[in-house]
Amino acid sequence: MAASNAFKFVMLPPQTDKTREWAKRLADAVPDARVVIAEDEDVAAREIVDAEAAFGWLGKELLAKATKLRWLQAPMAAPPAGYFYPELTSHSVRVTNFREIYNDHIGAHILAFVLAFARGLHMFIPQQLRREWKKSPLEAGDVLHLPETTALIVGVGGIGAEAARLLAAFGVRVLATDARRTTKPDGAAELHPPSALDDLLPRADFVILTVPHTPATEGFFNRARFQRMKPTAFFINIGRGMTTRLDDLVAALRAGEIAGAGLDVYEKEPLPTDHPLWTMPNVLLTPHMAGHGPYLDERRFTIIADNCRAFGAGLPLRNEVDKAAWF
Repeated sequence: MAASNAFKFVMLPPQTDKTREWAKRLADAVPDARVVIAEDEDVAAREIVDAEAAFGWLGKELLAKATKLRWLQAPMAAPPAGYFYPELTSHSVRVTNFREIYNDHIGAHILAFVLAFARGLHMFIPQQLRREWKKSPLEAGDVLHLPETTALIVGVGGIGAEAARLLAAFGVRVLATDARRTTKPDGAAELHPPSALDDLLPRADFVILTVPHTPATEGFFNRARFQRMKPTAFFINIGRGMTTRLDDLVAALRAGEIAGAGLDVYEKEPLPTDHPLWTMPNVLLTPHMAGHGPYLDERRFTIIADNCRAFGAGLPLRNEVDKAAWF
């Protein structure tokens, strides 16, 4: 086993009862880590100077003061725009994140959207609110037979791979694109590079976005891509809101270019109360909560603790990020 070395680990502000609890547990679990809780920016500015590692948001001013920093644990699975900036990207510090902790929760949320659309719940829920008893005729095509459908998952990291497994269990044929993966995850029939996206869109009955917001994905789902989808296909986004132009989505729905949409993330959050998506009959909306579920805080702590041990021992870190790509 590699020898361990003591190091200073700063918990950057703002602090919560949870981060204070983590700090105490880390101090007990990883004796090599000298854990410092920075309650405010002044303390952070003083403590970051000789810290080898840190947790949280690290702004330009703090980064400029850091003389020994070699590892930064991001406080999210996919930090939003602003977390990575040129100075941090060019710095030698390694960044890790909390990816993989939401796979089961978000995979189930994706499946919930798919099953709802397949069984026509997007039509029956409004009928329930109107107290309206109305069955659609079988020939209307309002029910999809899942073994005869195809899903395209855009991004098969942990979440996308779990969604592929679940969908395949229902008989769905799964196509996938990914910027990094080179082997098909369980459940995927085909894996393609991102450059194949436009050719794959016309084949899918469900198009599912799980990709993070990066310079390459910002706004990449636009009107032209909706127009490449089947008019009977459904669009689902549980990744990041900034990947999809909502004005273009609304236009595509109004023009009948796609059949419906299920969204958990939005360009602007909260979604404005006057936004047309709220009242569109073929849209299902959830308020950025697809990842909600039990055990998340314990999963976060486990990643921090594992990485503290690895860092002290000079071993590879979990979930290291390509800073230029933001994930």
